[in-house]
Amino acid sequence: VQLQASGGGLVPAGGSLRLSCAASGRTASAYAMGWFRQAPGKERESVAAINWAGGLTYYADSVKGRFTISTDNAKNTVFLQMNSLKPEDTAVYYCAATWRAGWGPHESNRYEYWGRGTLVTVSS
Repeated sequence: VQLQASGGGLVPAGGSLRLSCAASGRTASAYAMGWFRQAPGKERESVAAINWAGGLTYYADSVKGRFTISTDNAKNTVFLQMNSLKPEDTAVYYCAATWRAGWGPHESNRYEYWGRGTLVTVSS
């Protein structure tokens, strides 16, 4: 399985970006996909996740109301729409996927596959 993340870039505070993550290598849809981020000098943290079949979603408190996770089932792709970006959102964003059942969206060890990451920089 390969996860290809894209959409990162440099944006001013208050701006928006849309990240995409396309999964390839398996015909069945993932059980869940999520986004994590890691800022310089900080630990990786969960940002958002979605359960493919049930539509369950999870958001970290820091992004609720600003970020939206969604899927394109036909393309096995997950998106992260990020609005009202803040400088503290600056980080490398990683997508992750699992085909194992069990909803634990913020637990990184539940995910089997990880993308390489895409850098998001929000200027003040």
